[in-house]
Amino acid sequence: MTAPIRLDPARAAILVVDVQERLCPAMPQEPLARLVKYVRALAGAAKELGLPILATEQYPKGLGATLGAVREALPSDPLVKSTFSCGADPAFAAALEATRRRQVVMAGMESHVCVFQTARDLVERGYEVHVCADAVTSRFDLHREAGLELCRAAGATITTAETAIFDLLHECGTPAFKKVSPLVR
Repeated sequence: MTAPIRLDPARAAILVVDVQERLCPAMPQEPLARLVKYVRALAGAAKELGLPILATEQYPKGLGATLGAVREALPSDPLVKSTFSCGADPAFAAALEATRRRQVVMAGMESHVCVFQTARDLVERGYEVHVCADAVTSRFDLHREAGLELCRAAGATITTAETAIFDLLHECGTPAFKKVSPLVR
């Protein structure tokens, strides 16, 4: 059976994984700019639709804080973790469970490490995971592509942020649509 692919704003949460200052210079700049644009769009959609947003930082003492352009779009401080998988971190697992949401729309870095391991672990725990291919990156495109393939093999749906946003919005002409649609242009 394939994973469900219909996003429901009453069931969905946004997860932003490890978009950190000291990691960003190592990323290809065009994919990084696209990631930042779409993370901000996902955050805007979440705000308009009342979706919870969780964000993480991997060992910020070494990798720095969340990139400013991303941090300013987040409603709360990122959760600090030392495990590669967010799902393996007890504080994150408790925070996600507390949202009572069973769909997780993911963005972040790096695709082949923290994003993949998180997607795998969340699928194993019964979450419907949607990884936004345009909002994840790795230092090398081969790593990004391998990470996306691994996420798919683990049972995650590979999508795009724009697809996820419009699926969550469901229809045009609403106040939420009017506020969110400019974010993806």
